[in-house]
Amino acid sequence: MRTRLVRAWGSGLSALVVAAGVLAAPGAVAQDGADVPAGYYDSAEGLTGEALKSELNDIISVGDQLSYSEVWAGLQASDEDPADPNNVVLLYSGESRAKNLNGGDVGDWNREHVWAKSHGDFGTATGPGTDLHHLRPTDVQVNSIRGNKDFDNGGSQVSGAPGNYTDSDSFEPRDEVKGDVARMILYMAVRYEGEDGFADLEPNDSVSNGSAPLHGRLSVLLDWHDADPVSAFEAHRNDVIYEQFQHNRNPFVDHPEWAAAIWG
Repeated sequence: MRTRLVRAWGSGLSALVVAAGVLAAPGAVAQDGADVPAGYYDSAEGLTGEALKSELNDIISVGDQLSYSEVWAGLQASDEDPADPNNVVLLYSGESRAKNLNGGDVGDWNREHVWAKSHGDFGTATGPGTDLHHLRPTDVQVNSIRGNKDFDNGGSQVSGAPGNYTDSDSFEPRDEVKGDVARMILYMAVRYEGEDGFADLEPNDSVSNGSAPLHGRLSVLLDWHDADPVSAFEAHRNDVIYEQFQHNRNPFVDHPEWAAAIWG
């Protein structure tokens, strides 16, 4: 196990800095940084635990679903590089890469299922398999290295994606997106409760979940959620998905405190 330094996270909006083709981390954004529609979460206010989780499921289950082919256009909009509208920002490497380099060849970017699609065996079916709130552009080779591993700290540095680490059963993303990854996993656990023909997805504290509808490691994900606050890029992404595509939101981007209210 390697020794890691604790990162000091900034606060407030900051400019996105691009250097040598790699996007630096956006600054943390306040809870009201996203354009949350008035009244969207009113019915969830004051709730905690399972009652909050259930109410949020009711709220965010209302919306549209994409086909897997439509996901390409969704990601080109949601993950657009704010410094270059012809590019997207890759989740794990932070690299800015041309939108038209999407596909399955070396040098391309593809559609990464942050909640691994084998965890619940939903594949690329419309629903969890096409939900933009956990799909992100990633380098084809880095995506393959991540595979369907759970998330945890430790391992060896990933080739082609400095700051990411992996071992035989887990993957650790770079510090700048640790919170993003955590909030995507928590979103999936609230959105898919086994009520729509898909498995009931739940986080747990394991890194050996295989094809079970479980994803870990929850304790580490909650730490990442706290350490890496919502960024301007992440808040904007939530808005784009709501306004242009699915018309639902990730509640943990809008209300980070609800992670502890449910799983704390």
